[in-house]
Amino acid sequence: MTSVFGSLRDIRLFVAAYEERSFTAAAQREHATQSGVSQHVKSLEDSFGLALFTREKGKIEPTPAGDIFYRRCLDVIRAHDAAGRAVGPYAGGFDGTLVVGLMPTMTRCTLAPALARFVEQHPNVNVRMVEGYSGTLTQMVRAGELDFAIVPAFPGLSGLRSRLFLRTTELLVSSAKSSFEMGKPVRLRDLGPLKLVVPSRINTRRATFETYCTTVGGQIDRVLELDAMFGTLDFVARTDWVTVLPAVMMGESVRPLFTANPFDDPPLTLDLVMIEPARKPLLPAADLFCDLLQQEATRLARLWEPPFAKSA
Repeated sequence: MTSVFGSLRDIRLFVAAYEERSFTAAAQREHATQSGVSQHVKSLEDSFGLALFTREKGKIEPTPAGDIFYRRCLDVIRAHDAAGRAVGPYAGGFDGTLVVGLMPTMTRCTLAPALARFVEQHPNVNVRMVEGYSGTLTQMVRAGELDFAIVPAFPGLSGLRSRLFLRTTELLVSSAKSSFEMGKPVRLRDLGPLKLVVPSRINTRRATFETYCTTVGGQIDRVLELDAMFGTLDFVARTDWVTVLPAVMMGESVRPLFTANPFDDPPLTLDLVMIEPARKPLLPAADLFCDLLQQEATRLARLWEPPFAKSA
């Protein structure tokens, strides 16, 4: 660090000489040579065009300019040391930039706990999160715009590598005022006509549920398409409409607004996969973050595995 008034080394040696009133003692303190201290101080004096010390018979005394420069040098040294302490916690972990794609299924309950753990362990990683539906996220991964994404399982596509991330129960979600008993498994064919909120057909889960409904003989009275997850939740909480959502999305946040019931005979599940570009390896930071997401998602999904907890 060099400036018009010298380097940080110049400043530290000047401060030592000022406080010790001796170039020799300053050299011992700063692990330098006496001639080295003298040269650094002389360099400062030459840059200012004035004397910082008077020298007489081996003794040095600060000039008025030396006094004021000393006080300012203390500010510089303190600021430098504080800057070093500030960046210290960022050492020892991963660094770089991580760009991840997640659906609302993952961002509602899973993201925050996993992200909090990750940024605490690796504060020097710049994390960017992109929320979107599976089709958009898949194309972004193929284009190399995302390090990885979590989406519903689908037939393989060129340019992608995938692995199973999680199998989670699907839940019938209704208002807390509904007649359903919290956590009790339900059979779709026994429920009578439902007013159902669903995503549009660009959402992979829409086709899966329609197939399930046809297979078990479910009765749907009215259908409302909403490609807005938080809007869907708010609407269901306020009305007698219902929706179908993955258990990992509801987690522990069901009460006090909702009632949630897993499907039974047969159960309805959703497979989520992690997809990444096939042409490049997953970075260690991305691999770790994916593991943290998986741990949290697995914990939330297990809340709705048999026997079903009615206190969720």
